[in-house]
Amino acid sequence: MAGDLGTVLERLVAMARTLNRAHLMSRSTSGVLATLDLNGPLRLTALAAREGVTQPAMTQMVSRLQGSGLVTREADPSDGRVVRIVITEKGRDVMRIRRTERTDRISELLSQLSPPERASIAGAMPALLSLAEANDTAPASV
Repeated sequence: MAGDLGTVLERLVAMARTLNRAHLMSRSTSGVLATLDLNGPLRLTALAAREGVTQPAMTQMVSRLQGSGLVTREADPSDGRVVRIVITEKGRDVMRIRRTERTDRISELLSQLSPPERASIAGAMPALLSLAEANDTAPASV
């Protein structure tokens, strides 16, 4: 089952990349914005670790996002020497639009499935969410 699930996940990731045609941005960029939108402000080092990139790479990405007005940097209230990365309202708007587009496209795709296929997907959602959450809390593999 693990091998089959891995193959399906690869296909779903490839599909997910095509869902937001009107607001194309790299997976890295959308991942950073989604992480900040869902989790709130994060230190650059924590953000880099969550996204699986080096700190210098994250610094460059944050600079680009800041230049586009999608994120800002602010002092950490618990330690003024530390900077946190914060999604801006413009960044939240971009993510709302992307999620709406994605939802609309997935709805179109789901409408092409049979009722039993849609029911199977709906029934699998809690288990898939648990699987994703287990991955979120698992230690990073080296």
